[in-house]
Formats: sequence, structure tokens, C-alpha cells
Amino acid sequence: MKMTTGSSSGDDEIAALGDQVWGMLVPARAGYLADVSPHYDEVLHEVAHRTEHAGSLGKSDVSALVVWKRLSAQTRWVTALMALPDAHVRAVTERAVIAVRDTTLSRSEAAREGRRIIAELPGMRTGDALASAVLTAAAPARMAVYDRRVQHAIGSLGLTLTPAPGRYGRYLQLLDDLLHHGSAHPDGWSARDIDTALYWMGARPQPSAPA
Repeated sequence: MKMTTGSSSGDDEIAALGDQVWGMLVPARAGYLADVSPHYDEVLHEVAHRTEHAGSLGKSDVSALVVWKRLSAQTRWVTALMALPDAHVRAVTERAVIAVRDTTLSRSEAAREGRRIIAELPGMRTGDALASAVLTAAAPARMAVYDRRVQHAIGSLGLTLTPAPGRYGRYLQLLDDLLHHGSAHPDGWSARDIDTALYWMGARPQPSAPA
């Protein structure tokens, strides 16, 4: 069964498949915690800590996240980003930080607005990997990281997340729906916990969820 997220019908379908989806997420999260060094996310945590106090991310923060995400720095957008004044980068990221931390907006609405703002910077206009890392550093308790492994895992769970504009907002809606229907599963899970479980699933081929 394929389902499209970001709608009431998608939420209903997640409710119907919730147990089997969580049945795959829980062991995947355990595998991630068992095999990934507890020090790996120190860079993300340090950038998030600086962002908490500064209210913005500068070029050095974005560069650290490029390394953390293991993205290539030998691209045109890196040259374009480095050519910008740090004050300009901080002005854009400050607006994005405010957006994703705005609790008057739902998680998905905040994600959509933050993603729209951050697209003003080179490297974040297309694709959501780096942009999602920046937004997660800006609001680690609300946002989550997206990449191709996560996309692969979403498909293996029987969910649909299309590449159409607004994907990051729909992705956060998907995670919100999963959290909403996860009451019978371990307490204290965040959107970030789900994204690490999805990452682990996507990095290691899994059997597809039953139709």
C-alpha cells in the first residue's frame, strides 16, 4: 500500500499502518544507537548550541554541517556561499531560525517557512539535505534531517514523499503523523529520533512493509 502524506487521508492511513511502521522504526533506532559512535553528532550539537545563543548560523557553522553530512565541498555553490559576507548569511539564517522556532506554527508549517527562507542561500536552493541540517541545528527539538537514505526508507515503509516543491514541510508532517500515532511505542521520541531510524533503515536494505 502506498500513501501520500500531508493530508487527513494520509494521516488515517498512517494510523492504520502505524504498528507495522513502528515495528520497523524501533529496531532501526536501536541499531543506529548501537553502531554509530555517540560522538558522531557532536558537531551538530555544537552548531546547535552556538545557534541557540547567536540566533543565527554563519559560514563556519554551515561549513561544519557540510562535513557532518559528508557532503562534497568541491561544488560551485560552496564557492558562491564563501563569497558572501558572513553578515548576509547570518541575516538569512536568523530569519530561518525564527521561523522554525515559531510555536504559533505547526511543525510542518514552521519547516515549510524555514525552508523557503533558507533557499535564498547557495547550496540550499534545491535538495533538502544541507538545508534540513541547518534547520535542525536551528531547532533540534522540532526539526529533523532529510537525505536520500531517509527517502529510501520512507518508500520501504510503504509511504510516499514526492520531490515536488514543499517536500521538507511534507516530510515534517509525515514525522508528526508518526509521532501522533506512536503512543503505544517508546515515550520520548522526537522527530530527530525518527529521522535517525529512517537513516539507518535507508543505509541498510530492509524488507518492504507488507501491502
